[in-house]
Amino acid sequence: MTQPSVTKQPESASRGTGSSRFLARNGASFLNTYSSRSVVFQAIALVSVLFCLWFLFSNASENLNRLGMTFGFDFLQVTAGFNISWSLIPYDPSMSYWRVFLVGIVNTLVLSFSVIIFGTLIGTVVGILRLSSNPLASQLARWYVEVVRNVPLLIQIIFWFTVVFSTLPAPRQSYHLKDWVFLNNRGLYVTTIESTLSWGLIIALIGVLIAIAYGLIYAYKSFVKSAGSSPSAFYIGIIVWCVTAVGVAWFFAKSMTLSIPVLQGFNYTGGMFLPASFGAAFVAMTVYRSAAIAETVRAGMQSIDRGQHEAAFTIGFSRLQSLRLILIPQAVRSIIPPMTNSWLTSVKDSSLAVAIGFPELVSVFMQTSMNQTGRAIEIIFMVMGFYIFISLLISYLLNKYNDHVQYKVS
Repeated sequence: MTQPSVTKQPESASRGTGSSRFLARNGASFLNTYSSRSVVFQAIALVSVLFCLWFLFSNASENLNRLGMTFGFDFLQVTAGFNISWSLIPYDPSMSYWRVFLVGIVNTLVLSFSVIIFGTLIGTVVGILRLSSNPLASQLARWYVEVVRNVPLLIQIIFWFTVVFSTLPAPRQSYHLKDWVFLNNRGLYVTTIESTLSWGLIIALIGVLIAIAYGLIYAYKSFVKSAGSSPSAFYIGIIVWCVTAVGVAWFFAKSMTLSIPVLQGFNYTGGMFLPASFGAAFVAMTVYRSAAIAETVRAGMQSIDRGQHEAAFTIGFSRLQSLRLILIPQAVRSIIPPMTNSWLTSVKDSSLAVAIGFPELVSVFMQTSMNQTGRAIEIIFMVMGFYIFISLLISYLLNKYNDHVQYKVS
């Protein structure tokens, strides 16, 4: 009987097949674990992001080379050569584009933080009024919120500029408060205090005095807590501090003068000037943001158990005392997270003021400067970096404060 022939595979082939099975088996077991899969997926995501960035950079570089342009920030040292209608820091057309960038940043921050402060105050009041037992007050607050937040912000900015501020009287017929404040269709003129000293020096000296006063009070409390009596050195320190503060105030007063707006020709000179575009943007953004903050405050107040209200009234607290001492401190824990988003949005919404000609960052840097230099990529990167930095800073500070006011589980 003929035995079937068995073909013997080469030893190398059998080893290769065994190695393949070993790798496949171990590879499958490697991907079966959650941590291993997460590493693989993160690596794929990272490679994809890097590829997209490389593609965008190479595409932009190729287009710049084709147009005969280079990438760089050397243009920031070039003279700008154009005027800016309003600036809180010194500026003239002979200054560089870097100065234009700083002017835009300062104007944007002044508008944004003014809106944040007043919008928060008004929104808090309106949010509390929405919970009032007085039906007239609660309904007025409700309709304020419903009307304002459902009209686009850009339309509100244009409305306040064209319908309200542009229809104010001319400078010669300005509304005025004695000789201190003047309001007309060009803006607001306010009497200010000018000093021959540097304002940085003045602020630094005031800060030192405040720090010394705080140190004296802290030392006094610590001594009384440990010794049980008041030290005589504390009173001597207070007398010395008061004499020093009076001397510093007298020194400052001698260096200061009033700058009063005076009509010369067709316009006012002197004092501080806020253009009509700033007023329109400020009012529109404050009203719009206060409506959103009012809803945040209302929701935070309603998150407190009703028993807290009743307990406060039971022990004899007035409604104001109940709000200030019991309800608002607890509601802050719920209010801060959504309030952070409102503050971030206030900074970013300032760019809409470009529609009425307010010289904020987008207007003076992303429009005029970009049109003159042609450095679109660099300018856009700088503007984006500014908004990202300010947003992250506000978010960080409010998150730290939110962590501070939250309940601590010991």
